[in-house]
Amino acid sequence: MFKNKVAVITGGAHGIGKCIAEEFKKNGAEVCIIDKAEGEHYVGNIGEKAVLEEFADYVIKKYGRVDYLINNALPLMKGIDECSYEEFQYTLSVGVTAPFYLSKLFMPYFSQGGSIINISSSRDRMSQPQTESYAAAKGGIAALTHALAVSLAGKVRVNSISPGWIDTNYTVYAGSDAVQQPAGRVGNPLDIANMVLYLCSDKAGFITGENICIDGGMTKQMIYHGDNGWILES
Repeated sequence: MFKNKVAVITGGAHGIGKCIAEEFKKNGAEVCIIDKAEGEHYVGNIGEKAVLEEFADYVIKKYGRVDYLINNALPLMKGIDECSYEEFQYTLSVGVTAPFYLSKLFMPYFSQGGSIINISSSRDRMSQPQTESYAAAKGGIAALTHALAVSLAGKVRVNSISPGWIDTNYTVYAGSDAVQQPAGRVGNPLDIANMVLYLCSDKAGFITGENICIDGGMTKQMIYHGDNGWILES
């Protein structure tokens, strides 16, 4: 399906990003990864402007074009009690600015009918305490998605995916961890990778500007104290 296509993936050395890279490779794509972890991929910190420019130059010199850009790199999660100004700014640099700037740098080189997939989070619409930096970054990339979809209309489709609880070790959970989700289980990276490949395919040619939440239904389940065994302990 993706033979000879070029897929660029940020944060692709582990977790969801690694799974996405593997699935693209299985389907014939050329995959270019940037990650700050050491490895055989391009190593760099996408929170730095110069790194983004150097990486984009590397990709274009090597492949000459980009078919798919997957903005997956994980931003920092810190809350208002401990997160410094600098840490908050850095989180937005990784989670929002880098996806924007890579989209801009690659804009002249995207193939007609290309796709940008931004990995947001179900935390773009719900939160735990002390998660402000992460929530802001994920909310920002979700909004960036529909803005880019309009600006790049006619050439590149832009969508985002908001994962819920995804266990990157493929742990199978039982009991309350599983049944609290209407789907009856915790997610795994393939749940996200399968949607990424679908959204990049011609089968999704009429989908752009969307934020698709893949969370086993957790954000759809209303919870009240005392309802269905749920107890709030204050």
